[in-house]
Amino acid sequence: METTRHLDLTVAGRPVPTLCDVIGTGRDALLLPALSTISDRGEMRDLARALGSEYRCLVPDWPGFGARPRTRLPLGPNTLHAFLDGLLAAAPGPYALAVAAGHGAGYLVAAARRHPRAFERLVLVAPTWRGPLPTAMPSRAHWFPRIRRAVEAPILGDALYRLNISPPIIGRMMRAHVYADPAHVTPDVIRAKHAVTRQRNGRFGTAAFVTGGLDPVADRTAFLDLFGDGLPPTLVLRPEKAPRRSGAEMDALIAQGQVTSVAIPGALSPHEEFPAAVAAAIRAV
Repeated sequence: METTRHLDLTVAGRPVPTLCDVIGTGRDALLLPALSTISDRGEMRDLARALGSEYRCLVPDWPGFGARPRTRLPLGPNTLHAFLDGLLAAAPGPYALAVAAGHGAGYLVAAARRHPRAFERLVLVAPTWRGPLPTAMPSRAHWFPRIRRAVEAPILGDALYRLNISPPIIGRMMRAHVYADPAHVTPDVIRAKHAVTRQRNGRFGTAAFVTGGLDPVADRTAFLDLFGDGLPPTLVLRPEKAPRRSGAEMDALIAQGQVTSVAIPGALSPHEEFPAAVAAAIRAV
């Protein structure tokens, strides 16, 4: 069973109409996609189908992201925390399972602390907390707000954005760290991802994410502090070919001993590239 649900949410004092895929039958599950230039709820669709015989999966788009025109919002951690609060008010569950990919992980864990009865179990797929530029160039942090303002600026910003989301650049990015197998980065996949980037107001989510403006925490210590007593059982799915720096953050979380972990194939988007393997890992633990 697959349908689309429309939620009329209010976030940061503004209406945020939110489309959600509803896939499968069974106990309720919430699946949160990653935050990135090419992310939308469609990246969770095959995983939801793989889990659909056991779970009724609700898959929303994050505000500022997705394959449809986007509401312009002040994008920052407070907005995304408020979005999840609004989502849980409109669709309270409770959820037998909650899955979050990439940067969605920190927001899901924080929501689980604010809503202690909402989730029975958490699964974090390739969890990250630090955006691309802070990860690649931590010593250049003073430039990141300027870069964000440049991309958000009228005319100039749209030109800069278009230069950086051409199909060849998307293909190189996906082969470098999004997918583990370059053969999976087909022309059809690149076309679909390029369509995601071309949605109205698309550059604002990208500018915020890439420059670290959507990082849920400021450093590794704060990320690790999200975990521990009071959370539901938490599984981390650690992709075998995660980029070195992102993988090191996942390993630090696992080494803390407050989560269960399973190695899976993939890079930064294993839920999309290897949905059957991710579903099997979720079922096995």
